[in-house]
Amino acid sequence: MQVEFYKYQGTGNDFVMIDNRSNFFPKEDVKLIERLCDRRFGIGADGLILLENDSETDFRMVYYNSDGNQSSMCGNGGRCLVAFANQLGVIDNKTTFIATDGLHHASVGNDAIVSLQMIDVDKVQKNDSYTFLDTGSPHHVQIVDDLEHYNVKENGAAIRYGDLYGEKGSNVNFVKKVDNDTFSLRTYERGVEDETLACGTGATAVAIAMNAIGQTDKTSINLNVEGGKLVVSFDKLGDHFTNVFLTGPAKFVFKGTIEI
Repeated sequence: MQVEFYKYQGTGNDFVMIDNRSNFFPKEDVKLIERLCDRRFGIGADGLILLENDSETDFRMVYYNSDGNQSSMCGNGGRCLVAFANQLGVIDNKTTFIATDGLHHASVGNDAIVSLQMIDVDKVQKNDSYTFLDTGSPHHVQIVDDLEHYNVKENGAAIRYGDLYGEKGSNVNFVKKVDNDTFSLRTYERGVEDETLACGTGATAVAIAMNAIGQTDKTSINLNVEGGKLVVSFDKLGDHFTNVFLTGPAKFVFKGTIEI
């Protein structure tokens, strides 16, 4: 069967997009999804996303990691899916959609900038050397020296597979403070099992964590990721973070067909 796909990227976090409103795609075929995401034997991507019908919102987001397994929320993937829905004519410049972690609101600008509302964060676990929180996906956040030369894959994997998070594991973010409203980060992504050029839920987690532990008092924070720049903004009341928005570019790369 020939399948039409679209390729999108958000600050270097890249995704295979498939319009599955007719429910034709074999969603349980883990090996197929893994092959489509493979950079040598398939299309190549950090993940695959299906756009599906939903009775109460504009569409449903179904996200798979590059290992072929359905996963938790992906912030950059969500932003790219909003751009994809806009390209298909499913939405105009504003939308609500449903994902694995609940309802999301988003908007698309004329300059390919997509702003996506993330879930509220009520719990930030502060430890001596790291912070942990869930922004739709679980994230370990740790400040390190010499971020540029840090071995993200080796150290990220050690934390992801270590005793701290058990079998489920966690995404792992390493952070350097640039100034009071800007941080640089590199992320080891669970499910990709490698460093990615960007992680939207990770950028969101870093921004909230840095505010929560007193590294910044800002509520609009610039994030330098390996693939570009993102902005995370939020309202804060005590330890409760609401109106959390992840904003950055979401760009169409190419369209094609592949035999499955």
